[in-house]
Formats: sequence, structure tokens, C-alpha cells
Amino acid sequence: MIQGIGAASGVAIGKAFVLPAWEWDVPDRRMEKVDLAKEFERLYEGIRTSKTEIEVMKNEIRETVGAEESSIFDAHIAILDDPVFMSEIQGIIERQYKAAEVAVKEAIDHFVTMFDLLDDEYMKERALDIKDVGNRLLKHLLGTPEITLPSDTQPYILVAKELSPSQLVHLNPENVLGMVTMSGGKTSHSAIMARALGIPLVSGLESLTEEPLSTGDLLIIDGDEGTVYREPSRALLEQFNRIAEEQRLRKEQLQLLASVDAVTKDGYRMRLAGNISSVKDVEQAVKYGAEGVGLFRTEFLYMDRSAFPSEEEQFEVYRQVVEAAGGHPVVIRTLDIGGDKQLEYFPLFEEENPVLGFRAIRISLDEAEMFKTQLRALLRASAYGQIKILYPMIHTLEEVRQANALLEEAKQELLRRELPFNKDIETGIMIEIPAAAAIADLLAQEVDFFSIGTNDLVQYVLAVDRMNEKVAHLYHPYHPAVIRLLRQTVLAAKEAGISVSVCGEMAGDEKALPLWLYLGVTNLSMSPQSLLRVKHRILNSTLAEGMEQGKHCYTLTTTEEIEAALTRWTKS
Repeated sequence: MIQGIGAASGVAIGKAFVLPAWEWDVPDRRMEKVDLAKEFERLYEGIRTSKTEIEVMKNEIRETVGAEESSIFDAHIAILDDPVFMSEIQGIIERQYKAAEVAVKEAIDHFVTMFDLLDDEYMKERALDIKDVGNRLLKHLLGTPEITLPSDTQPYILVAKELSPSQLVHLNPENVLGMVTMSGGKTSHSAIMARALGIPLVSGLESLTEEPLSTGDLLIIDGDEGTVYREPSRALLEQFNRIAEEQRLRKEQLQLLASVDAVTKDGYRMRLAGNISSVKDVEQAVKYGAEGVGLFRTEFLYMDRSAFPSEEEQFEVYRQVVEAAGGHPVVIRTLDIGGDKQLEYFPLFEEENPVLGFRAIRISLDEAEMFKTQLRALLRASAYGQIKILYPMIHTLEEVRQANALLEEAKQELLRRELPFNKDIETGIMIEIPAAAAIADLLAQEVDFFSIGTNDLVQYVLAVDRMNEKVAHLYHPYHPAVIRLLRQTVLAAKEAGISVSVCGEMAGDEKALPLWLYLGVTNLSMSPQSLLRVKHRILNSTLAEGMEQGKHCYTLTTTEEIEAALTRWTKS
């Protein structure tokens, strides 16, 4: 048994297929000075071809795992546009007269070595992105075919030193039982995509295996416990076959709950909605029993383009989403770009801390015409169903009033064009900044609903970047400060008589249910994959017991105590 890191849950049993490392042999080749222009043209052509290929892969994977996970490839395109990375390559060609492929290989090695020396797992993961992009560019410069996965239909457990997003794009989930990587962890892109595809993954085995795994080895992997068993005994195989069968049956049983209302054993009704990024996501959410859309991330409409989408384009997408929701409410968040979500055609100035900088509603209010284009599209789509407009990253009353003033302008413009819309459309705000939670009672007077975005709220309250492995262990959704702010926000909403929902990851965490039952939160929105699991927990709980447990959590003083109490309740 080898103990690694459980990066994507589930059990898999099967023969290993070891993927050779995607690294090219690049002999040192130098150029004559007169040939430099030609070499630069080879480089630029390789970059153009690589970008086109990455865009195609992004569109392919978006159909499988959704828009949010496919945005991983935006980072890859950004590397090819990065002036520092490109300057390094160009400098080697120009100063040392080296061939383009030699310069690319040296630049990759330089940056990967630099990142690997940092004692920061997050930066080590980003080094893999540079290798992936660089190797793709090398492939085109060398004219070498990339390493492919087995083409037969025999299922296997994929084993690799590391798995790049480019390699994962072409995985057939029907053939890949599970995955094992020597490097990586829970925040790696391979882990994100494995979870989205529902494939068990164990990572971080590099320093733990005395002899490497080989193609044909019989393996058991447990993505929950992070364990890998090589050539297991008959007894162990029987044990894990039972576990795998239990997991399969559980999935089948959960799917039967799709058409069942989320009601506790003592009759308390809750409503579960889906977080989506595309029309396709709505269909998946409805399949898993979502009662509408609690969060539509519209920024993905603005990506993979050369200009802002028109009013007509946006209207068509919003109309399709609301019609696909089958009469259920659809909460649509206005544009939330900036930070880690950049648009090529709308360059933002460089910031020391972009996550706390010019982004989301701040951009929308600064770019009023662009914002009104989106608002008009949303208003027009509201004639086809229950649309609610959600403003992100609000932290002052002034921002809400400015946004609503622009909404009124958009309404007047549509009236002049004699286009139909819901004149009483509801507006709400994301509670994701501590300042908004602190003045929730004031903000509640200005809007029709709150939507609590727990992901950002937790990291802002605790000053912890959850994607940074160095401090990720400090990211605790059940910190006393977090649950106190949740209570403060919900109480403010109730006192003002407005509705409140939760749309962050805590909504999809079964452990949090007692908090929502105690606070009286009946609307939860989550990734489609979490809907049936949370509904199963609701169906097997009672309001009375949940409220008692939730109330108890507010008497506890440490994160550990709160999380332990909620875990015990979930397993009871």
C-alpha cells in the first residue's frame, strides 16, 4: 500500500497504463545571423498554431465538464501572451543565435526550475502549466506527434508523472477507471478536471514508491483516502470490489431522488438550485433535480471572443437559460471579471493585488454603456421567465444605488424601443465581502434578495487564498467568525423581509445543513454534481434535530469543535 494524496474521490480497480513523459529531445542547434528573421517567424507561427489548438481543446472540454473548469486553458493562452516568457525566448534566439525550439526548451527549463525552487505548492502547480504550454509549442516547432492515450476500449488506470490539461482533454471517462500522478495535489488542474469528470485520482506519490508502477500492474486506488495498492491480495480485491459496487449503487439510488422534493422527515421544505456557466449546465442541473438556477456566471459569455458580446447575443443566451429552467427562477449574476478572470480585448492595468482591485461591479459601474448592454439583455429575457439580477462584489450602499440607477436607464431605453420586459424584476446582491455582511441591515433596504457567496466571503474574512497551498490549510469555512457573519447576514435579511440564499461551496457541503436549518435558510444553490447528495441528506434529517445541532455550533469557540460536531451529525 502506498499513501498519497486523495485528490478526487472514488474507488477504482484495474490494470495500469503508464503514460510516457511528454518531453521532447531537443539537440542544441544554432543559426546564422541572416537566418534570425526566419527563426522568429517559425516561433510566431508555432505560437499561433498552439493558441488555435488550445482554443479547440477548451471548447471540447467545455462540452464535457462545463465552462468554469475549461477556463483552465485561458491560463495557457495567457502564458503564450506573457511578455516575460516570450522575452526570455526571443532573447535567447537574438543574443545566442539559437534555434527557436532550443530557446523554448531553455526558457521552459529556466522558469520551471525557478518555480520548483519556491517552497510553495501553488507555484509548483503553475510550473506544470508552463511545461504543458512549452511542450505544445515544441511539438509544433519540431514537427513531432504528441503522446496519445490507448485507443482500444479496455478500461485502465492511468499512471503518469504528471498530467497536463492538454492530455486530460482527450480522456474518455468510459475507459479511464482512475488516475495516479507522481506529482500534484488537490489544487492541481488535473485534480480539478478529475473531479469534474468524476474520475478517482491519487496524487503525490513521487517520493513514496520504491519501484515505479508499470503498465499492466493490477492496482486499487482510493481517491478518498489517497491510497494505492499494487498487486493486491484476493481478500483486498473482494473488499474494494464491495466498496466500488456500493458506490455504484449509491449513485443509481441518488439519481432516483432527482424528481423528489427536498423535504426533511418532519416536513420542512428546502429548495435546491444549480450553479451554472452555460445553457448545457442548466440541462445537467435539471437532470439532477435542480429547482432553477441560483447562480449563472455570465462572465463566460465574454470569454473566447475578440470583443464584448452584443445585446442580441446575450439576450439569446439568457432566454435559452430561462426557458431550459422550465419555469423555475433563474438568478443571473452580472459580469464578474478582473482578478483571475481577464479578457484579451479588455486589458486591465497591472495591479499588485488584483483580487482586491478593479473587478466585478467596480468595472461595470465604470463602464456604464457596457453594463447597460448586459442589463438590457437581461431585462428583455425576463419577458420569458423568472429572471432575477444579482450584482457581485458589493460593499457599499452607493454601489447598489448606482447599479439600480443604470438599470432604470436600461428600462427606459427598452420602453422607447417598445420591447417587453418584467418591469418589477428583482435585484439582489452577493454578500461576499465582509463589509457587506457588516452592513447587511442597511443593504437589505435597497434590494429584493441576498445571495451569500461563501467562497470569497471565507477567504476575505480569514485573509486566506484557498488556491495557495502554503496557506490553504488556514481556509476554514466553519471558523466562528464566518458562521457569525452568516447569522448576521441572514437575520438582517429576515428583519427586512427579503429572501436569502447561499450559492458558495458551503451550500453543497452536507455538513453545513444544520447551520441552514437553524438560520432558516431554505434556498441553496450548488454545482449540479452536489445536488443529489445534499438532497439525500435533507431527506434523512429532521428540522428539529438540525436546528438543535446548528444552535449548538454557535456555542462552540473553535473551528475544530464546530467542524467535528457537524461531521458527527452528518455521519449519525
